[in-house]
Amino acid sequence: MTSDESSPLELSVVMPCLNEAETLGTCIEKAQRALRELNIAGEIIVADNGSTDGSPAIAARMGARVVHVEARGYGNALMGGIAASRGTYIIIGDADDSYDFTSLAPFVEKLREGYDLVMGNRFQGGIMPGAMPPLNRYLGNPALTGIGRLLFRSPCSDFHCGLRGLSRAAATALDLRTTGMEFASEMVVKATLRKMRITEVPTPLSPDGRLRPPHLRRWSDGWRHVRFMLLYSPRWLFLYPGMALMLLGLIAGLWLLPGKRVIGGVGLDVHTLSYAAMAIVIGFQAIAFAVCTKVFAISEGLLPEDPRLTRLFRYITLESGLVVGAALLFVGLAGSLYAVGAWGARSFGGLDPKTTLRIVIPAVTALTLGCQIILSSFFLSVLGLKRR
Repeated sequence: MTSDESSPLELSVVMPCLNEAETLGTCIEKAQRALRELNIAGEIIVADNGSTDGSPAIAARMGARVVHVEARGYGNALMGGIAASRGTYIIIGDADDSYDFTSLAPFVEKLREGYDLVMGNRFQGGIMPGAMPPLNRYLGNPALTGIGRLLFRSPCSDFHCGLRGLSRAAATALDLRTTGMEFASEMVVKATLRKMRITEVPTPLSPDGRLRPPHLRRWSDGWRHVRFMLLYSPRWLFLYPGMALMLLGLIAGLWLLPGKRVIGGVGLDVHTLSYAAMAIVIGFQAIAFAVCTKVFAISEGLLPEDPRLTRLFRYITLESGLVVGAALLFVGLAGSLYAVGAWGARSFGGLDPKTTLRIVIPAVTALTLGCQIILSSFFLSVLGLKRR
């Protein structure tokens, strides 16, 4: 059942809409039936994103509340609909009749049990023939969900189900911001990072009832999901690759420092040593990016506080960074002076590069790392001003 605006509501059903005249009425009718059968005081909100096919008129005629969202995009439409909703719980679902709005009971039950986010799972509920392209079913969705589970240790097995529910408190705490299809990933990722209670319910997926092509753009929208997850995971984007590259460069450099090495008839000398030094420098820069990105994201409220990072900053301070950076600068300067002295001993004439570069390359690497550590320490201190 529905309620007037002065009465408290338990449930808001939000449907994003862009030219869904063919199926919108069916979805609204099913949602209304579910509210009646469950005896829930609720409302149906159609977040219209600029339809030109009469969808808003259909929604208004059937008793749904129409919210006009001018900024285009799936995420924008849902954010507008969620912001306008009045229910204690919110269920969002696509208006293309691919999801059965009469089957809201499992979502409501889990929300009443105290779960913050209740995800539909199409792979558990059953995907009807023709409901999902094979490439999406067997590659796209499993791959994107797998990336999300790996990067964030999320319990969700279907990141992109279009039918899901959340509490109003969770919707406020998540502070959702993305404007496009990656909104679906943002909701799951942020709920996982904030350690909210998440569960899944089986949700059947049927072929949509539209004659026109879907709004989903397979490759570009897929990339937007991947890009969002990488940007929200500085560990996997910067830290782990940086650590691996720095460790590889350090091992290779120490191995090559004494002299030429031969593997399978291939000689590795100072040229390889220079690449090892480059790997160390780039690896350190990636690690610095990881830390700076994490601090910035926490300061801006994009990521939750990380107790491990807080503990780490008890020891990594501007002063300690300056000391380590200065020590490396001293080592690099000493190595450089030693190399110049060796050159002077030969009256600044010709030198054996295979010998000299084994001094110069480590010295230059130490100088570079020293400068990077000092600059990164100052930059982290600037980022930390807002936190303090």
